[in-house]
Amino acid sequence: MASITGIGSGVDIKSIVSALVSAERAPKEAQLARLEKASTTKFTALGQLKGAASALQAALKDLNKPELFNKRTATSSDSKLATASASTTALSGTYQLEVRSLATSSKVATQSLSSSFAASADGTFDVRVGSGTGVQVNVTAGDNLVAIRDKLNTALSDQGVSANIINDPATGTSRLVLNAKETGSGNDIFIENASAGLTDLSIDPNVAVTGAAAGSLTRAADAEFAIDGLTLFSAKNSVSNAIPDVTVNLVKAEPGTNLTITVGQDTGGVKSSIKKFIDTYNALITTSNQLTGVTSAGEGKPPVVGGLVGDASVRNLLGGLRAELGRPSTSSGDSLRVLADMGITTQRDGTLKIDDKVFDAALKDNYDSVGSFFTGEQGLMARLDARVNGFVQVGGVLEQRMNSLQTTIKDIDKQKEMLNLRIAKVQERLFSQFNAMDALVGQLNSTSDRLAQSLASLPGSVKKG
Repeated sequence: MASITGIGSGVDIKSIVSALVSAERAPKEAQLARLEKASTTKFTALGQLKGAASALQAALKDLNKPELFNKRTATSSDSKLATASASTTALSGTYQLEVRSLATSSKVATQSLSSSFAASADGTFDVRVGSGTGVQVNVTAGDNLVAIRDKLNTALSDQGVSANIINDPATGTSRLVLNAKETGSGNDIFIENASAGLTDLSIDPNVAVTGAAAGSLTRAADAEFAIDGLTLFSAKNSVSNAIPDVTVNLVKAEPGTNLTITVGQDTGGVKSSIKKFIDTYNALITTSNQLTGVTSAGEGKPPVVGGLVGDASVRNLLGGLRAELGRPSTSSGDSLRVLADMGITTQRDGTLKIDDKVFDAALKDNYDSVGSFFTGEQGLMARLDARVNGFVQVGGVLEQRMNSLQTTIKDIDKQKEMLNLRIAKVQERLFSQFNAMDALVGQLNSTSDRLAQSLASLPGSVKKG
């Protein structure tokens, strides 16, 4: 019935009810839409602010680590010849390094054997590295070179020795070749004490391979190098504590060529961490400026208004941070009292700017004071962290406000549902009333027509021509 135009009255009931329902719905619907838009905009803006503040807090915590300022670096002037690293206890200094020879490991080969070589009987032989205890390898009659190689690799897996076969296509002969992992003089590989029928596998590393004979391909030897002209030797190419608390990795020998190893504070790592702090602080300032700004959109257009214009939380957060940035340090001595002493200044828009030249000089001349300025319980990072934490922590100011807005948005959804139910009832009531009116008007019209007919049939009645 709701879709039928009034039959009795001729009135367009559907259009009238639709207009009345729209008039009833519009004010509340517009109110909820405004509230929803404002709440959603503010919720999103608070999320952006919290994200930027959380990123700043992470940078603050990374910088507020005394070990960052305790780090030491060791750099090589020619990484193709040697590299270096340093522990936190290394002393600053510059050293001249000459790499004369690298440490080598032992590589030995059996005499040339027929590619069809096979053990004639069960037997054993021992494999020894340097002065260590020999490892016995058991061979079964009929074992060929492949089987013997595999038994060698199984028996020597814990000794740092591997075996393989090299074939000579010109002569059709083969050799077993053993390679040691351990470098340094005295770590040559021996094959000895071979049983009858296996003596062709014996190797004396003191003899170099010549022709088809067994022997050494490479002798195990120490690295030879010089630091500031002092000749030194090492069993490994990774040399620890030749320079106290510094590890030098010898990469390539080039006798007669000196390179420089420089040990010092990790100024690069410190500067990188401080720049990260500045970048995240500037990102927070930029975000807050956008969220609290009003930007013209052009003539005849409404301005673009940030989601947190006039917001007290933004003012309180930034006000606290700026107060700490301008507060003189009490822990870094008289040489560095404020950020400006290190070339870090505040620009017009509130962001920070670093003068690399001034900052590098501060690191060079007052490295420990820079560390004291930024780290520790009274350092700048700890004070800034305390200001930020109340806003970004779980249950903090921003989370509480965002939770409140979420509750408001959920309540708006409920109010929309209630509005739809109420409007449905209003629409039902209006249709009922108008349909009742329509029926009544129809009845009255019908009665009027019958009355007119009755009057017209009375005697003496004049009919219209």
